[in-house]
Amino acid sequence: MALSRRARLWLIAAGAVIATLLAVLLYQNLTVGEKRIQHQLPRLYESDDAEFRRTLSSLLGPQIVEGNHVETLLNGDRIFPAMLAAIRSAQHTITFETYIYWSGRIGREFVDALTERARAGVKVHVLLDWVGSIKMEPELLEEMRRAGVEVERFHEPHWKNWEQMNNRTHRKLLVVDGRVGFTGGVGIADQWLGDARNPDEWRDTHYRVTGPVVAQMQAVFLDNWVRANGRVLHGEAYFPALKPAGNLAAQMFSSSPQGGSDSMQLMYLLSITAARKTIALSNSYFVPDDLTIRTLLDAARRGVKVRVLVPSGHIDSETVRKASRGSWGPMLEAGIEIAEYAPTMFHVKGLVVDGTFSSVGSTNFDNRSFRLNDEANLNVLGADFGGVQLEVFERDWARARRITLADWQRRPLAERFWEQLASLLHTQL
Repeated sequence: MALSRRARLWLIAAGAVIATLLAVLLYQNLTVGEKRIQHQLPRLYESDDAEFRRTLSSLLGPQIVEGNHVETLLNGDRIFPAMLAAIRSAQHTITFETYIYWSGRIGREFVDALTERARAGVKVHVLLDWVGSIKMEPELLEEMRRAGVEVERFHEPHWKNWEQMNNRTHRKLLVVDGRVGFTGGVGIADQWLGDARNPDEWRDTHYRVTGPVVAQMQAVFLDNWVRANGRVLHGEAYFPALKPAGNLAAQMFSSSPQGGSDSMQLMYLLSITAARKTIALSNSYFVPDDLTIRTLLDAARRGVKVRVLVPSGHIDSETVRKASRGSWGPMLEAGIEIAEYAPTMFHVKGLVVDGTFSSVGSTNFDNRSFRLNDEANLNVLGADFGGVQLEVFERDWARARRITLADWQRRPLAERFWEQLASLLHTQL
């Protein structure tokens, strides 16, 4: 039956309303409404000045606390056994937040360890990003829930939170009994198994933390746990009194669009601006915006040795790699050294400034981490820890291929075209 003219007009109007709503939701998901940092920061102090430390605590927060120990764990062969041993030792509580959780051998091991502790009476809370855990078998989730594990999935699609679908939790946090914490870049998937010996074994770094800063790690987990289900975890089982465990000063720094989307980028900009001698940056997704590039260029021009280590063709997002490479010209011209890690996918996220300030954790050097995702980095002040991170950086650098300005200028036209095309997506990378 043919529709009347009035019915057709109603259908057109309804379609226009639906299209408008979808456009609004898409706009809300692809943009951050806050003002962005637009001007380069003035250089007021250096990385080893007391004022730099005060700024990290007062402007960015939380307070830097003394008495911490941080152990550097390289690759799955050392990372996963340490995390699983901590889980199996739990007596009271386990809080665990991660982006990537896929099915596979290591995913099964973590489920077995978490469910065993839950059946033993330990309170176990697991927060998984919905997008990052989409490859996880539903049976594993149900198995944990049947054992008593509280499992939440961050920003699972629902009509109530459509405008937040582009906001993911990219944080990697594990806290056991409120006393031992883990953070870094590793996800729960078989790609991280091994020791970066071949393209099937990803290169990554994670950190085991003890001391007062673990309470800050627990608080960062709680931030998203409350957002996911409204339940507050507190008391001695989650926040015990913590004694000094080492000689490092540290803070657990976090960011989210809800709590100030530019705060993570501001922390990086302050650190780069304070650099006096060296900057060693390792990052798996290096897509700096114009302001960040200008800040790096300014550091290079005042004599800071800047080195950036990124993935090679072994990468899980070729679009990111192309968008990254298209921006390298001005940095290479200024003397910034860039190298691509050759053996396998390079998933490390770390910054070391002057060997004394280190920032390690989940944050990529791109717009998605700076403005769209929830991220968490452990900031550590201390030459001992910084020295270890530089040793690791040097070993990785030795296995990388340096890209010279001449190399970059010889790129084929087709490659340049795809780089320009990829750069159009830089706000979402």
